[in-house]
Amino acid sequence: MSRDNEKGDDIAIPEPRSTTVLFGHRDAEQTLLSAYRSGHLPHAWLIGGPPGIGKATLAYRMARFVLTHPDQAAPSVQSAETLAVSRDHGVCHRIAARAHTDLLVLERGLNESGTLRTVITVDEVRRTVSFFGSTAGEGGWRVCVIDTADDLNAPAANALLKVLEEPPAKALFLLVSNTPGRLLPTIRSRCRRLDLHPLALPDVISAAATASGCDPADAELAQAAALGEGSVAHTLQLLDGDSLRLRRKLADLLDRLPSLDERELHTLSDSLGRANEGAFEVVMEGMRNWLSAKLDAPISEPARLARVAEVWDKLSGAARDVETLNLERKPMIFAAFSLLAEAARP
Repeated sequence: MSRDNEKGDDIAIPEPRSTTVLFGHRDAEQTLLSAYRSGHLPHAWLIGGPPGIGKATLAYRMARFVLTHPDQAAPSVQSAETLAVSRDHGVCHRIAARAHTDLLVLERGLNESGTLRTVITVDEVRRTVSFFGSTAGEGGWRVCVIDTADDLNAPAANALLKVLEEPPAKALFLLVSNTPGRLLPTIRSRCRRLDLHPLALPDVISAAATASGCDPADAELAQAAALGEGSVAHTLQLLDGDSLRLRRKLADLLDRLPSLDERELHTLSDSLGRANEGAFEVVMEGMRNWLSAKLDAPISEPARLARVAEVWDKLSGAARDVETLNLERKPMIFAAFSLLAEAARP
């Protein structure tokens, strides 16, 4: 595969806070821009959709635009065709460096031992009180990006709700969520919903080529994009040859559900040793994407939707236990597929 980066280098998934190019989602971008130009911008937006399709990229794109153009009636805003801000602008540099005083980002942080937390804690959310209680450093808007709202634990979600109920002037909340339906109904009701859909294949290829340095015509890139389910992040993960083969095997097993092939499950789980974190993450992401599609699909039976949501919770908890406690992967994979089979049944 031809890449601009040196051979053997890992392909890094771009950070949304420093990504200034948006692939796809033109209608969603215009919805945000039109609401801002109108002078009646909802104070909270819930940007939902499957993982890795550009939700956080769009949230930061909106944050940059608002912080660059604080006057909604300004000619530069009224004539703007997109939310694009030049990557050379000082606002872009400060946001990329986590140094903009009018932007607060709530995300999973490091705990006392230096490892990444599994949730966003109530202490993180309480930072919004002082943040929104102070005067905007540059005299305009204050923006809070929550990436992702799915990571809020129960106390944190309740604390956020209190802030959303009484928003200060010129405050903008941008909540990113992979599964909006699982958030507190009271949080959802206080946000303007903006649903994003998986990217079209040409957009996935263009975005993945830009991020990886691959030739857009590269055959392996096309294969990875076809299996990436409209997600740039997943496509980039699959650009490693082993990951691509693993994803094909997983896709085949998921397509057969609710039928289970124990022989193939043994083969899959044997490839997920403790030393192979990347392969395990590819499999987990594939399972989560499959469930996410089920949750987003129109399902007339509430009981079936509840069953899928329960499987999501159990799968997420099992994955956390495996990673935190360094448990064997094989029993977890077999248990996970038993759960997925239940979710696949009519």
